[in-house]
Amino acid sequence: MHPRRFVVRWAGALVALIVALSPLHAWAAAELDGASMGWPYALPFAGLLLSIALGPLSFHKFWHHHYGKIAAAWALLALGALVWRAGGMAALAALVHAMLAEYLGFIVLLFSLYVVAGGILISGDIKGTPAANTGILALGTLMASLVGTTGAAMILIRPLIRANRPRRHNVHVVIFFIILVANVGGALSPLGDPPLFVGFLHGVDFFWTTRNLWLQTAIVAGVLLVIFAAVDVWRFRSEPSFSDAGSAKPVRIRGLINLLLIAAIVASLLVSAMWKPGIAFGILGTKLELEDVVRNIVLLAIAALSVWLTPDEHRQANGFTWEPIREVAKLFAAIFVAIIPVIAMLDAGHHGAFAWLLSAVTAPDGTPREVAYFWFTGLMSAFLDNAPTYLLFFELAGGDPLVLMNELSGTLASISMGAVYMGALTYIGNAPNFMVSSIAKESGIEMPSFFGYLLRAGAVLMPLFLLLTILPIAPILHWH
Repeated sequence: MHPRRFVVRWAGALVALIVALSPLHAWAAAELDGASMGWPYALPFAGLLLSIALGPLSFHKFWHHHYGKIAAAWALLALGALVWRAGGMAALAALVHAMLAEYLGFIVLLFSLYVVAGGILISGDIKGTPAANTGILALGTLMASLVGTTGAAMILIRPLIRANRPRRHNVHVVIFFIILVANVGGALSPLGDPPLFVGFLHGVDFFWTTRNLWLQTAIVAGVLLVIFAAVDVWRFRSEPSFSDAGSAKPVRIRGLINLLLIAAIVASLLVSAMWKPGIAFGILGTKLELEDVVRNIVLLAIAALSVWLTPDEHRQANGFTWEPIREVAKLFAAIFVAIIPVIAMLDAGHHGAFAWLLSAVTAPDGTPREVAYFWFTGLMSAFLDNAPTYLLFFELAGGDPLVLMNELSGTLASISMGAVYMGALTYIGNAPNFMVSSIAKESGIEMPSFFGYLLRAGAVLMPLFLLLTILPIAPILHWH
């Protein structure tokens, strides 16, 4: 039997078993009791994330061909444990909620941004001088909150690689690109970075991060651009073979229809945030709001329009393939399933297995420690992926968007900054990081290994984050 059919068949069998074991009259009452679960229920989630971190490094070829099956196995193990502990009814209700209320909107937005951005082609000759490189990174940082870190990275990484191909020292350019364009620049809107979109799906106002994080993001991005410019000037001086001589083709942007489609994506998100018809559909205890359903349909239609209206040669010139988004879709589907028991245990608060984590980020008088939220969210984002980590700490802080946007705004700012900024510390910290690294490797750039990248990114970022923590600019950063 083909391995894929084997996984699908067993997944179908598990769902059928859950249905068979579940009384139909009790769907709406299905809830997971996180207080009754111990830390072993988090092992499938930890195993999945460890596989994502070490698989491409330790067994690259096997991982490349079987990552979907490996991720599915961890997700099925988590579901099986829930069936054994809580019963089939509760497990299936939790699965439906994770897929429809959490995962669907998340992956639909990523998919639409990936498809539309892939139709924008920047052609022409750009010389990889320090001024040009700094300009491209600054432009990408500004674009990231408008078209998403995925969109900005996919639009600019290939022109940047072409511009720096003649240089002997170009790895640092891609590393700073990952830090700035694929992470820090996405901190100002739900479009920018997956964790912020997760927050938007949970009720955070669309413009909350814009209003509350613009100054912090400007400080971090500005310092990083200055550091990059200094490093690039130093490396550029040792490039004797690099020359500006020769005729250059003018820079052109093609596929401009996709810029309109990106505007349509932004408009669809804004409309869905403001339009509240009060109509919802219930599926096994999960409530789907009409505005969310319509938004997802519109986003998929926009992606289809991009494929239809963009000439195939534009995507071919961009090296566009479906594999990166396919990999993200499979891995994140498994992550959102495997994280179900972890979220349940976090919801149990001091009665759950993660009571120690709640104590670490909460003062004795019950007030949140905002610096602790920043560092715990950030460091876990680097190794556990920033979207599920954001969700973990969002729930740990109470999960009420109105409270977090007002009385606990500093806590929400700390969670948001930690997830977005420190997602740049590893290849798996944010979805586009690995995509950019793969494209760079395919283009002949010798990117560092997982731990090699960690050391380089950490050497740049950790001192900056420490300075943000200890310097007397805490009021600027909303830390009290």
